[in-house]
Amino acid sequence: MDHRSRVLDAARQTILAEASAVAAVADQLDDSFLDVLDQLLACTGKVFITGSGTSGTIARRMAHLFSVCGTPAAFLHPMDALHGTMGVLAESDILLTISKGGESAELNDLIGLARRRGVGIIAITSDPSSSMARLADTVVTLHNREGADPGNVIAMGSTLVTAVWGDALAILLMRQRGYTWQQMLETHPGGAVGKQRHEPEAFEPIQ
Repeated sequence: MDHRSRVLDAARQTILAEASAVAAVADQLDDSFLDVLDQLLACTGKVFITGSGTSGTIARRMAHLFSVCGTPAAFLHPMDALHGTMGVLAESDILLTISKGGESAELNDLIGLARRRGVGIIAITSDPSSSMARLADTVVTLHNREGADPGNVIAMGSTLVTAVWGDALAILLMRQRGYTWQQMLETHPGGAVGKQRHEPEAFEPIQ
C-alpha cells in the first residue's frame, strides 16, 4: 500500500469509528429519553440548552433543530449566563446541559444558580456520577465507542453521539406535537428549503 492509500485508509478508519459510535446510540435509548420527551412536551416555560467547547457547539445545533421542529429553544452560553444573561431563566423553564465529563465548573455553577430560580435541569453526560449529574433532576447517560474520540480527549465521536440523540428527540417532539411541515416551512423561508413547492409526507403522532 502506497503513502496516499495509507492516508486514505487512516481517514476511513476515523469515519468508521465515529459512525460506529453514532449507530450504537440506538441501543442506548431508554426511559431517560422518554422522560426528557415528556418533560419538554409538558414544559410551559422556555427551553434553554447549554454547554462549553464542542459540547457548546452541539448545544447550539440542538437548540436550532428543536426550534425548526416546533419546540422553541435557545442556546445559553454558560459564561455569558454567569455574567448576567442568566436573568432570562425563570421558574417553569428547562435547562438542558451537555458535558461529556460533567465537571465543567462554569456549567455546574450555572446549574446551581438555575435550580435556585426554579428551573428544571436535564443533564446529558457520559458520567452519571459526575458533579453535573448529581445537580440535575434528570440524567441522560450516553456512552461513546472506544476510539471514536482520538486519544479519548478530542471530542469527535462523543459530540456526534450527543447530536444524534438530540436529533431523535427533535423529531419525536415534532411528531408528538403534531407540528406540520407547513408550519416548519413557514419558519424556514431562506435557502433551498424555502423554495420548496411541495411538503414531505406528514408525520403521525405515535399513540
